Amino acid sequence: MRKMYSLFMIIIFLMMGCSNNSFKKETRPEYEKDKKLLVGFSQMENNGPWRIAETNSIKNEAKKRNIELIFTDAEGDVKKQISDVQYLIEQKVDYIILAPKTYNELGEALQLSKAAGIPVILLDRKAKGEPGKDYLTLIRSDFIWEARQAGKLLVEATNEKANIVELRGTVGSSVAIDRSKGFNEVIDQYEDMSIITSQSADFSRAEGKKVMEKIIRSSEKTITAVYAHNDEMAIGAIIALKAAGIEPGEDVIVISIDGEKDALKAIIAGDLYATIECSPFFGPITFDIIERHLAGEKIDPLIINKDRIFTKENAIRYVDDAF
Repeated sequence: MRKMYSLFMIIIFLMMGCSNNSFKKETRPEYEKDKKLLVGFSQMENNGPWRIAETNSIKNEAKKRNIELIFTDAEGDVKKQISDVQYLIEQKVDYIILAPKTYNELGEALQLSKAAGIPVILLDRKAKGEPGKDYLTLIRSDFIWEARQAGKLLVEATNEKANIVELRGTVGSSVAIDRSKGFNEVIDQYEDMSIITSQSADFSRAEGKKVMEKIIRSSEKTITAVYAHNDEMAIGAIIALKAAGIEPGEDVIVISIDGEKDALKAIIAGDLYATIECSPFFGPITFDIIERHLAGEKIDPLIINKDRIFTKENAIRYVDDAF
Protein backbone atom coordinates (compact mmCIF):
# COMPACT_ATOMS: atom_id res chain seq x y z
CA MET A 1 0.00 0.00 0.00
CA ARG A 2 2.83 2.38 0.91
CA LYS A 3 4.53 1.71 -2.47
CA MET A 4 1.27 2.41 -4.33
CA TYR A 5 0.86 5.68 -2.43
CA SER A 6 4.40 6.76 -3.32
CA LEU A 7 3.81 5.95 -7.00
CA PHE A 8 0.56 7.91 -6.90
CA MET A 9 2.32 10.98 -5.45
CA ILE A 10 5.01 10.86 -8.15
CA ILE A 11 2.35 10.80 -10.88
CA ILE A 12 0.55 13.76 -9.29
CA PHE A 13 3.82 15.73 -9.15
CA LEU A 14 4.56 15.13 -12.83
CA MET A 15 1.06 16.22 -13.78
CA MET A 16 1.44 19.50 -11.91
CA GLY A 17 3.88 20.88 -14.50
CA CYS A 18 6.42 23.61 -13.73
CA SER A 19 5.39 26.91 -12.24
CA ASN A 20 7.48 29.37 -10.25
CA ASN A 21 6.77 27.28 -7.17
CA SER A 22 6.97 23.87 -8.86
CA PHE A 23 10.62 23.84 -9.94
CA LYS A 24 11.31 21.36 -7.16
CA LYS A 25 15.04 21.43 -7.75
CA GLU A 26 15.23 24.68 -5.84
CA THR A 27 15.41 23.22 -2.31
CA ARG A 28 18.08 20.54 -2.07
CA PRO A 29 17.70 17.54 0.24
CA GLU A 30 20.05 17.61 3.23
CA TYR A 31 22.44 15.12 1.65
CA GLU A 32 22.93 17.38 -1.40
CA LYS A 33 23.59 20.69 0.34
CA ASP A 34 27.37 20.28 0.23
CA LYS A 35 27.35 19.37 -3.46
CA LYS A 36 28.99 21.96 -5.73
CA LEU A 37 26.39 23.80 -7.76
CA LEU A 38 26.55 23.19 -11.52
CA VAL A 39 25.17 25.97 -13.70
CA GLY A 40 24.98 26.18 -17.49
CA PHE A 41 25.24 29.49 -19.34
CA SER A 42 24.03 29.62 -22.94
CA GLN A 43 25.28 32.85 -24.51
CA MET A 44 23.83 33.83 -27.90
CA GLU A 45 27.18 35.19 -29.10
CA ASN A 46 30.32 36.53 -27.50
CA ASN A 47 31.38 39.37 -29.79
CA GLY A 48 31.28 43.10 -29.17
CA PRO A 49 31.96 44.91 -25.89
CA TRP A 50 28.47 44.47 -24.41
CA ARG A 51 28.26 40.69 -24.87
CA ILE A 52 31.81 40.15 -23.72
CA ALA A 53 31.15 42.22 -20.59
CA GLU A 54 28.00 40.20 -19.88
CA THR A 55 29.84 36.89 -20.32
CA ASN A 56 32.72 37.98 -18.10
CA SER A 57 30.32 39.17 -15.41
CA ILE A 58 28.66 35.73 -15.23
CA LYS A 59 31.98 33.85 -15.35
CA ASN A 60 33.65 36.02 -12.72
CA GLU A 61 30.72 35.80 -10.32
CA ALA A 62 30.50 32.01 -10.68
CA LYS A 63 34.21 31.73 -9.88
CA LYS A 64 33.85 34.09 -6.92
CA ARG A 65 31.08 31.91 -5.44
CA ASN A 66 32.82 28.60 -6.17
CA ILE A 67 30.09 27.54 -8.61
CA GLU A 68 30.96 25.25 -11.51
CA LEU A 69 29.93 26.91 -14.77
CA ILE A 70 29.53 25.28 -18.18
CA PHE A 71 29.67 28.00 -20.85
CA THR A 72 28.44 27.70 -24.43
CA ASP A 73 28.61 30.28 -27.23
CA ALA A 74 26.00 29.96 -29.99
CA GLU A 75 28.01 32.35 -32.21
CA GLY A 76 24.82 34.09 -33.33
CA ASP A 77 23.22 30.86 -34.60
CA VAL A 78 19.73 30.20 -33.21
CA LYS A 79 19.81 26.48 -34.06
CA LYS A 80 23.16 26.11 -32.36
CA GLN A 81 21.82 27.83 -29.26
CA ILE A 82 18.95 25.36 -29.03
CA SER A 83 21.50 22.56 -29.43
CA ASP A 84 23.64 24.20 -26.74
CA VAL A 85 20.73 24.12 -24.31
CA GLN A 86 20.20 20.43 -25.10
CA TYR A 87 23.87 19.86 -24.29
CA LEU A 88 23.53 21.66 -20.94
CA ILE A 89 20.50 19.52 -20.10
CA GLU A 90 22.51 16.38 -20.89
CA GLN A 91 25.19 17.60 -18.46
CA LYS A 92 22.49 17.62 -15.75
CA VAL A 93 23.08 21.19 -14.69
CA ASP A 94 21.15 22.56 -11.73
CA TYR A 95 20.21 25.81 -13.49
CA ILE A 96 20.45 27.24 -16.99
CA ILE A 97 21.23 30.89 -17.61
CA LEU A 98 20.01 31.77 -21.11
CA ALA A 99 20.68 34.91 -23.13
CA PRO A 100 18.35 34.18 -26.08
CA LYS A 101 19.15 35.27 -29.62
CA THR A 102 15.50 35.55 -30.73
CA TYR A 103 12.08 35.38 -29.15
CA ASN A 104 10.08 32.66 -30.92
CA GLU A 105 12.75 30.05 -31.69
CA LEU A 106 14.27 30.00 -28.20
CA GLY A 107 10.87 29.11 -26.77
CA GLU A 108 11.79 25.57 -27.84
CA ALA A 109 14.83 25.65 -25.54
CA LEU A 110 12.62 26.73 -22.64
CA GLN A 111 10.33 23.76 -23.20
CA LEU A 112 13.27 21.36 -23.30
CA SER A 113 14.57 22.73 -19.99
CA LYS A 114 11.12 22.66 -18.44
CA ALA A 115 10.65 19.01 -19.43
CA ALA A 116 13.97 18.24 -17.75
CA GLY A 117 12.91 20.08 -14.59
CA ILE A 118 15.76 22.59 -14.84
CA PRO A 119 14.94 26.21 -13.89
CA VAL A 120 15.94 28.79 -16.52
CA ILE A 121 16.96 32.37 -15.84
CA LEU A 122 16.64 34.56 -18.93
CA LEU A 123 19.12 37.39 -19.36
CA ASP A 124 18.50 40.68 -21.19
CA ARG A 125 15.93 39.34 -23.70
CA LYS A 126 12.62 37.51 -23.67
CA ALA A 127 11.97 34.08 -25.13
CA LYS A 128 8.57 32.66 -25.95
CA GLY A 129 7.05 31.26 -22.79
CA GLU A 130 5.07 32.11 -19.69
CA PRO A 131 7.04 33.88 -16.92
CA GLY A 132 7.28 31.87 -13.72
CA LYS A 133 6.03 28.77 -15.53
CA ASP A 134 8.23 28.14 -18.55
CA TYR A 135 11.16 29.99 -17.01
CA LEU A 136 12.00 31.12 -13.51
CA THR A 137 12.60 34.81 -14.17
CA LEU A 138 13.79 37.35 -16.73
CA ILE A 139 16.44 39.91 -15.74
CA ARG A 140 16.73 42.81 -18.13
CA SER A 141 16.77 46.54 -18.60
CA ASP A 142 13.61 48.41 -19.55
CA PHE A 143 14.18 48.69 -23.29
CA ILE A 144 11.09 50.82 -23.87
CA TRP A 145 12.20 53.27 -21.18
CA GLU A 146 15.66 53.44 -22.78
CA ALA A 147 14.16 54.19 -26.19
CA ARG A 148 11.81 56.82 -24.81
CA GLN A 149 14.75 58.62 -23.20
CA ALA A 150 16.61 58.50 -26.52
CA GLY A 151 13.55 59.95 -28.24
CA LYS A 152 13.17 62.76 -25.72
CA LEU A 153 16.83 63.69 -25.95
CA LEU A 154 16.69 63.72 -29.74
CA VAL A 155 13.59 65.94 -29.74
CA GLU A 156 15.45 68.35 -27.48
CA ALA A 157 18.69 68.29 -29.48
CA THR A 158 16.98 68.90 -32.84
CA ASN A 159 14.42 71.47 -31.67
CA GLU A 160 11.59 69.10 -32.58
CA LYS A 161 12.55 68.87 -36.26
CA ALA A 162 14.57 66.02 -37.80
CA ASN A 163 14.90 63.52 -40.63
CA ILE A 164 15.91 60.41 -38.70
CA VAL A 165 17.71 57.24 -39.69
CA GLU A 166 16.88 54.37 -37.34
CA LEU A 167 19.46 51.57 -37.13
CA ARG A 168 17.63 48.59 -35.63
CA GLY A 169 19.03 45.60 -33.80
CA THR A 170 18.58 41.91 -34.59
CA VAL A 171 15.32 41.24 -36.43
CA GLY A 172 12.85 39.38 -34.21
CA SER A 173 14.65 40.12 -30.93
CA SER A 174 12.59 41.56 -28.09
CA VAL A 175 15.14 44.32 -27.52
CA ALA A 176 14.92 45.56 -31.11
CA ILE A 177 11.12 45.47 -31.00
CA ASP A 178 10.97 47.44 -27.74
CA ARG A 179 13.63 49.95 -28.73
CA SER A 180 11.64 50.78 -31.85
CA LYS A 181 8.36 50.95 -29.97
CA GLY A 182 9.52 53.27 -27.21
CA PHE A 183 11.30 55.61 -29.61
CA ASN A 184 8.34 55.85 -31.95
CA GLU A 185 5.98 56.56 -29.04
CA VAL A 186 7.91 59.78 -28.45
CA ILE A 187 8.72 60.78 -32.04
CA ASP A 188 5.12 60.31 -33.23
CA GLN A 189 4.05 63.20 -31.01
CA TYR A 190 5.96 65.71 -33.15
CA GLU A 191 4.88 66.58 -36.67
CA ASP A 192 8.36 67.53 -37.88
CA MET A 193 10.16 64.51 -36.41
CA SER A 194 10.11 61.72 -38.98
CA ILE A 195 11.97 58.44 -39.51
CA ILE A 196 12.98 58.48 -43.17
CA THR A 197 14.34 54.93 -43.08
CA SER A 198 14.57 52.13 -40.52
CA GLN A 199 16.99 49.28 -41.25
CA SER A 200 18.59 46.47 -39.28
CA ALA A 201 22.34 46.44 -38.71
CA ASP A 202 22.19 43.49 -36.30
CA PHE A 203 23.79 45.34 -33.35
CA SER A 204 27.15 45.28 -35.19
CA ARG A 205 29.64 48.12 -35.65
CA ALA A 206 30.68 46.77 -39.06
CA GLU A 207 27.07 46.39 -40.18
CA GLY A 208 26.21 49.82 -38.78
CA LYS A 209 28.90 51.34 -40.97
CA LYS A 210 27.86 49.30 -44.01
CA VAL A 211 24.15 50.05 -43.69
CA MET A 212 24.78 53.75 -43.00
CA GLU A 213 26.96 54.02 -46.10
CA LYS A 214 24.13 52.63 -48.24
CA ILE A 215 21.59 54.97 -46.66
CA ILE A 216 23.80 58.02 -47.24
CA ARG A 217 24.14 57.09 -50.93
CA SER A 218 20.45 56.38 -51.48
CA SER A 219 18.63 58.87 -49.26
CA GLU A 220 16.58 61.48 -51.10
CA LYS A 221 16.22 63.54 -47.95
CA THR A 222 18.92 65.26 -45.93
CA ILE A 223 19.76 63.15 -42.89
CA THR A 224 19.80 65.24 -39.73
CA ALA A 225 19.66 62.56 -37.01
CA VAL A 226 20.60 58.94 -36.38
CA TYR A 227 19.02 56.77 -33.70
CA ALA A 228 20.88 53.48 -33.20
CA HIS A 229 19.56 50.65 -31.03
CA ASN A 230 23.06 50.17 -29.62
CA ASP A 231 26.40 51.97 -29.39
CA GLU A 232 28.21 49.62 -31.76
CA MET A 233 25.88 50.52 -34.65
CA ALA A 234 26.09 54.21 -33.72
CA ILE A 235 29.90 54.13 -33.84
CA GLY A 236 29.76 52.39 -37.22
CA ALA A 237 27.35 55.08 -38.44
CA ILE A 238 29.66 57.84 -37.18
CA ILE A 239 32.55 56.34 -39.17
CA ALA A 240 30.37 56.25 -42.32
CA LEU A 241 29.14 59.81 -41.83
CA LYS A 242 32.65 61.19 -41.43
CA ALA A 243 33.85 59.30 -44.51
CA ALA A 244 31.04 60.96 -46.48
CA GLY A 245 32.05 64.43 -45.27
CA ILE A 246 29.12 64.70 -42.88
CA GLU A 247 30.10 65.91 -39.41
CA PRO A 248 28.43 64.10 -36.47
CA GLY A 249 27.47 66.52 -33.73
CA GLU A 250 27.11 69.37 -36.21
CA ASP A 251 25.40 68.18 -39.40
CA VAL A 252 23.83 65.11 -37.82
CA ILE A 253 22.82 64.36 -34.22
CA VAL A 254 23.59 60.75 -33.26
CA ILE A 255 22.08 59.05 -30.21
CA SER A 256 22.22 55.43 -29.05
CA ILE A 257 21.82 52.93 -26.23
CA ASP A 258 24.16 50.76 -24.09
CA GLY A 259 26.70 53.03 -22.41
CA GLU A 260 29.92 51.35 -23.55
CA LYS A 261 33.33 52.99 -23.11
CA ASP A 262 33.76 53.87 -26.80
CA ALA A 263 30.36 55.57 -26.78
CA LEU A 264 31.28 57.72 -23.78
CA LYS A 265 34.52 58.62 -25.53
CA ALA A 266 32.49 59.61 -28.61
CA ILE A 267 30.32 61.84 -26.42
CA ILE A 268 33.42 63.51 -24.99
CA ALA A 269 34.74 64.02 -28.56
CA GLY A 270 31.43 65.59 -29.63
CA ASP A 271 30.48 62.86 -32.15
CA LEU A 272 27.70 61.25 -30.09
CA TYR A 273 25.02 63.34 -28.41
CA ALA A 274 24.07 60.82 -25.72
CA THR A 275 23.78 57.15 -24.86
CA ILE A 276 21.34 55.47 -22.49
CA GLU A 277 22.89 52.84 -20.27
CA CYS A 278 21.94 49.16 -20.58
CA SER A 279 24.10 47.43 -17.98
CA PRO A 280 25.68 44.08 -18.98
CA PHE A 281 26.80 43.29 -15.43
CA PHE A 282 24.33 40.51 -14.67
CA GLY A 283 26.59 38.24 -12.62
CA PRO A 284 25.85 39.33 -9.03
CA ILE A 285 22.08 39.59 -9.40
CA THR A 286 21.82 36.30 -11.34
CA PHE A 287 23.61 34.24 -8.72
CA ASP A 288 21.80 36.07 -5.91
CA ILE A 289 18.55 34.84 -7.47
CA ILE A 290 19.85 31.27 -7.72
CA GLU A 291 20.83 31.30 -4.05
CA ARG A 292 17.46 32.72 -3.04
CA HIS A 293 15.68 30.12 -5.14
CA LEU A 294 17.70 27.33 -3.56
CA ALA A 295 16.63 28.66 -0.17
CA GLY A 296 13.00 28.31 -1.22
CA GLU A 297 12.21 32.00 -1.69
CA LYS A 298 9.60 33.11 -4.22
CA ILE A 299 11.23 34.79 -7.21
CA ASP A 300 9.60 37.63 -9.14
CA PRO A 301 9.12 36.64 -12.81
CA LEU A 302 10.57 39.96 -14.03
CA ILE A 303 13.50 41.88 -12.57
CA ILE A 304 14.35 45.26 -14.10
CA ASN A 305 17.84 46.78 -13.89
CA LYS A 306 18.13 50.48 -13.13
CA ASP A 307 20.08 52.33 -15.81
CA ARG A 308 21.43 55.84 -16.36
CA ILE A 309 21.69 58.47 -19.10
CA PHE A 310 25.13 59.58 -20.29
CA THR A 311 25.59 62.99 -21.92
CA LYS A 312 28.41 65.53 -22.25
CA GLU A 313 27.61 66.65 -18.69
CA ASN A 314 28.64 63.35 -17.08
CA ALA A 315 30.50 61.22 -19.66
CA ILE A 316 33.95 62.14 -18.36
CA ARG A 317 32.93 61.12 -14.84
CA TYR A 318 31.89 57.59 -15.88
CA VAL A 319 34.11 56.73 -18.85
CA ASP A 320 36.76 54.89 -16.83
CA ASP A 321 34.13 52.62 -15.25
CA ALA A 322 32.42 51.73 -18.56
CA PHE A 323 32.89 48.40 -20.35
